[in-house]
Amino acid sequence: MVLFPEELKISRSLGKRLRGAHFELALDRDFEAVIRACAAPRRSGPETWLHPEMILAYGELHRLGLAHSVEAWHAGTLVGGLYGLHLGGVFFGESMFSLERDASKVALARLVEECRARDIRLIDCQVASEHLASLGAREIARSEFAAMLRRFARRTPRGSWARDVTRAG
Repeated sequence: MVLFPEELKISRSLGKRLRGAHFELALDRDFEAVIRACAAPRRSGPETWLHPEMILAYGELHRLGLAHSVEAWHAGTLVGGLYGLHLGGVFFGESMFSLERDASKVALARLVEECRARDIRLIDCQVASEHLASLGAREIARSEFAAMLRRFARRTPRGSWARDVTRAG
């Protein structure tokens, strides 16, 4: 499942959230907190693929400027976000979490904004879900995905994506 940044679907209610000032949005402010929140047990069960060794490896990729987080904060508390790898014109979304309604959706919308600014043409969502489909993600053939990777995943400028905080929702 992939999301082309230009195909993000913003529902009326999400649009209102994005125009509001409920969340503070940040990039790379607290990567470790985001990945640890993504690794926390979910309602669906205690298992996570994010074992301590994986968290350390992603932390190193973040220090190298290849892994990034998009964060939604409310009243100084991290309430939602996502992280992934940026390689050329592709962002490989690894995981997302939400502790407050719409927090992950707002973070995804902020990711799309950053992707557009950086000429990132493809967001790899990996696993198909109704949630992602409602936001405009779609499944494509493996051969089409491989061709896009050959075309878009090239050299990547390294470094933090940290920006001043923006407000949404």
